[in-house]
Amino acid sequence: MINNKVILVTGGTGSFGSVFIEYLLKNFKPKKIMVFSRDEQKQFLMEKKLQKFRNKLRFLVGDVRDLQRLEFATKNVDILVHAAAMKHVLIAEYNPFEVVKTNVMGAQNVIDACLKNNVKKVIALSTDKASSPANIYGASKLTSDKLFIAANNYAGKNKNKFSVVRYGNVLGSKGSILPLFFKGAKNGLITITDKRMTRFNITLKESVDLVIKVLKNMVGGEIFVPKIPSFKVMDLAKAISLNSKIKFIGIKPGEKLHEELISVHESMNTIEYKKHFVITSTSEFFYWNKKNYMKKFKGKKCDINFSYNSDNNKEKLTINVLKKIVQQEIKKLNLK
Repeated sequence: MINNKVILVTGGTGSFGSVFIEYLLKNFKPKKIMVFSRDEQKQFLMEKKLQKFRNKLRFLVGDVRDLQRLEFATKNVDILVHAAAMKHVLIAEYNPFEVVKTNVMGAQNVIDACLKNNVKKVIALSTDKASSPANIYGASKLTSDKLFIAANNYAGKNKNKFSVVRYGNVLGSKGSILPLFFKGAKNGLITITDKRMTRFNITLKESVDLVIKVLKNMVGGEIFVPKIPSFKVMDLAKAISLNSKIKFIGIKPGEKLHEELISVHESMNTIEYKKHFVITSTSEFFYWNKKNYMKKFKGKKCDINFSYNSDNNKEKLTINVLKKIVQQEIKKLNLK
């Protein structure tokens, strides 16, 4: 599946991309991994870190907004993982069309380039904010999800497969609230928007394992949703510091109290498995709908009123478990 394959990762120098690429190099034997991103400085640092794998790596400076550059990058590629996106909720709210250019038009550019160059397997990374979106970031990622799923309708004889992986908050990522809370704790004051707030959590390693699992099992047209724990944001603050004061500053534009991975509107097309859910395609033109998917892969139908959000999630992280996670991530992020 991965050995002797050419793999391209858009947003390859980001939090997920850098961990994913290093893991592939250390645990598999890819023919070549192509790192596609806008930041040449991050590429330079990544190249230094992975120097012993230099013969397997190719670094391409480029933007998913540039179709011509993507068409060049995807030539002879077997697998593409699309991790490039604008993700900062507040910045996205103030610059909405820039988000559309990257997350929507960029997604379509990736699809067009993959169809043109017959990239066999394409996985797009999504977010819990794409389910019942309340901000432009979530709305753009929902649109992106729809585009990637619909791309299976156009694959034709080439049999390209397009699937989506949707997961929640990654505490170890560069844009997470962990560094902000840690900095606040050092000053004795942690700011929280609302004491009722909850979030899903997945580690970077778990997200990498999930994408590899999807690469093995995807048939195209699915949105894969892992079963992951959630936590109260107040408990995360307590796990970082019990002595800091907490100040409530109110919900920010585009922010939700609870994040959602599967909405009630998606439940009728959702199948439950032991460790994940699959939201099947609703397209009448695509074979892998719920009926055919269950016929081949079994699974359990979800109730028509089912939804999967960080508040009703049965698996919650305790303060003690969060303390262990926080200590691990603080070391990785080199926070002092």
